[in-house]
Amino acid sequence: MTLPLKLAHTADESQIIEFFQESVGQWRSERRYYTLPDGETKEMESIINIRFLEQGCEELQKLAQIHELPESVILVCGAEVNWCSTDVLKDRTESQGSTLFGALGNNLYRDRGFATSKPVTAKYNFPNTKTLYLRTEYKGSVFEEELKLIGNKYRTRQTIISRAGEQIMIGQYLEKRIV
Repeated sequence: MTLPLKLAHTADESQIIEFFQESVGQWRSERRYYTLPDGETKEMESIINIRFLEQGCEELQKLAQIHELPESVILVCGAEVNWCSTDVLKDRTESQGSTLFGALGNNLYRDRGFATSKPVTAKYNFPNTKTLYLRTEYKGSVFEEELKLIGNKYRTRQTIISRAGEQIMIGQYLEKRIV
């Protein structure tokens, strides 16, 4: 008799599974971007939909292919994030789209980055059980992001973008669960 194969997860993998599951739903994101050093600000509002992706699903298989991972590599879980963003001050749609995330070890694979439509990989860890920290580097820039779950109705996010060792932008977000 053959028993089904059970995959053991690292502590970070177990936490990312839980974090993504707790993030499922629709969120209203209110955020402000500060351009440094001049301090110019931009206020945005988004509706974000997050869907959990189970290990082995079609989206995660495609994501692994995009990253040219060996067929034997299976991403442990992921999330699909869809958004529609409005510039509050100009009252117009700024952007809309979607992105896929897939986790393996302490790497988070994405089908696109914050400032590129190309696939990127971030390193992630959990300073505590409700806070996800990501660090992504590409095109000479570093993106440090912290997402914190606050109860089951709120999330905060902060993004710091640096280039050549200097911070060039800070984004601060308050996200409220709608559904």
